[in-house]
Amino acid sequence: MLIERIKSPRDLKSLNIEELKTLSEELRSLIIERVSINGGHLASNLGVVELTIALHYVFASPEDKIIWDVGHQSYPHKLLTGRYGEFPTIRQYKGISGFPRIGESPHDIFGTGHSSTSISAALGVAEARDVKGDSFKVIAVIGDGALTSGLAFEGLNHAGHLKKDLVVILNDNEMSISRNVGAMSNYLSKVLTGTFYRRLKKETKALLEGIPRIGGSVAKIAQKAEGSLKGFFLPGGLFEDLGFNYVGPVDGHDIPLLLDTLQRIKEVKEPILFHVVTKKGKGYKFSEEDPCVYHGIGPFEVETGIVSGASPAAEECVLFSDVFGSALTELAAVDERVVAITAAMKEGTGLTPFAERFPRRLYDVGIAEPHAVTFAAGLAVQGLRPVVAIYSTFLQRAYDEIIHDVCLQNLPVVFAIDRAGIVGEDGATHQGLFDISFLRHIPNLVLMAPKDDTELREMLRFALKQNGPVAFRYPRGRIWQYTGEERCNTPLERGRAEVVREGKDIALIAVGTTVFPALKAAETLRKDGFDPCVINARFIKPLDEALLASLFSRIKRIVTVEENLLAGGFGSAVLECLNKTGTADVTVKRVGIGDVFVEHGSPAILRKKYGLDEEGIYKAALSLLKTE
Repeated sequence: MLIERIKSPRDLKSLNIEELKTLSEELRSLIIERVSINGGHLASNLGVVELTIALHYVFASPEDKIIWDVGHQSYPHKLLTGRYGEFPTIRQYKGISGFPRIGESPHDIFGTGHSSTSISAALGVAEARDVKGDSFKVIAVIGDGALTSGLAFEGLNHAGHLKKDLVVILNDNEMSISRNVGAMSNYLSKVLTGTFYRRLKKETKALLEGIPRIGGSVAKIAQKAEGSLKGFFLPGGLFEDLGFNYVGPVDGHDIPLLLDTLQRIKEVKEPILFHVVTKKGKGYKFSEEDPCVYHGIGPFEVETGIVSGASPAAEECVLFSDVFGSALTELAAVDERVVAITAAMKEGTGLTPFAERFPRRLYDVGIAEPHAVTFAAGLAVQGLRPVVAIYSTFLQRAYDEIIHDVCLQNLPVVFAIDRAGIVGEDGATHQGLFDISFLRHIPNLVLMAPKDDTELREMLRFALKQNGPVAFRYPRGRIWQYTGEERCNTPLERGRAEVVREGKDIALIAVGTTVFPALKAAETLRKDGFDPCVINARFIKPLDEALLASLFSRIKRIVTVEENLLAGGFGSAVLECLNKTGTADVTVKRVGIGDVFVEHGSPAILRKKYGLDEEGIYKAALSLLKTE
């Protein structure tokens, strides 16, 4: 295989065009095979194979700096930069990351995982280059979806203003190129990046501006005329207005054309926006037909495209996101004020059934979480009941808007925080381990966590009845159906925890989906002769201070359990309550995530490592019980 000869991008330069085409097919086969085993981002990676080859052929990474936006299209990049031998470990515990990661390779210039950061980061790299007197090229590769984020436009605006030597490649996989438009565009791209055109443009401008009294005006008229002509043929007027030289669109799967255009672009020392059109999922039938499903997918059968283990017993398949979407649809049917907002995650947050039934009440704002939150605040001001469904890790991007636009004004916006807690193989950029800490201290906000599907439905119903902001967090994946004898699902009351099991020796106070592992740990403690109490916190804020005060008075050993950072988390709230009551002789042991970013790996492995499974909770409780 050709890929076995590619130890670094330099080795690409020894291949001819036909070999580069063969290499592209090898990369696709490797990616399909590995994602079918490990899971991961498939369609996005298949769509950029030729573009990645061309970039590494023309530019000299790592001397030239290539920054991938989001990073879910970086598998070909990893294969071409010396990680072919490690590729089977991608997204596995202690293996290579599914995203660019500083420290993993000198070719990973900037760590990514969240959208729309590439242009700002690349501009910073370019500015630092110029300050230091270096001369390398800087290239940011960003998708059309990522351009819906305000951060991308902030970067474009600043880059155009600074007039830096910077290449931004827009990977557009939403539109298609007809043969005629593509041919004209390819021709114009060659003209507009040619040395003659650029020299003529500068010389003409200088000549016109030199005409006494009227030169400046004539030059501006000529510039406008040029922009109008290019705008007639090309969709790049916006980028030109932002200070970029626009090139494209061109076929992102045509290797000779990509090489030729990039070679020309390489010689330009001004901001360039290179518009490349690709097909998401290219080369694999099922991902081409449904790139959304195959964007991020678990292990699957290559021949059929069927996700492995996709047909277990129905009760084992209940997902929190599906329950949320179903419950919201039901509640919206009886309350026309209810609307839903998503930031380009309709399917992931379970809102597809809502969108199908109430298409005019579902707002997909694109990758623009800050806008989603303030937009919801505007809807709430006028009496609607907006529900903002966003992954925990992405809600971080809207922190100021949550405080300033929603909570400060005490508006009835509901935050459905999906993917809270340990997410798994996507790694540190996607673990939802900060939301309790950055939300629970905000005035006016109610914060909850359901332990199961029944409680999630009750919390959503409760949230929509409140006259202020409410958030509830729940994890990715299936809902654990607990079959023990303990009392569960008592009626939900504001600020009231649920006593799931009475006991006197130790209290396990758990948040959300850590309740059931805590119950399992309690079963083991009972076998050891102890009598543990198990509490389902339900409300992180307001805390059930009355129940806690009662516990502190009679049980002197407390264990708190949460899938969140310990710093500022639920356990911290319990300690604050203990301090407030002034109760002596109570020892609180907190189980959660320490001062670390949690790496990638399966959720089971990570929960075990950080003591968040039933064994870890049991050991934490036992260590406390054995202290005098």
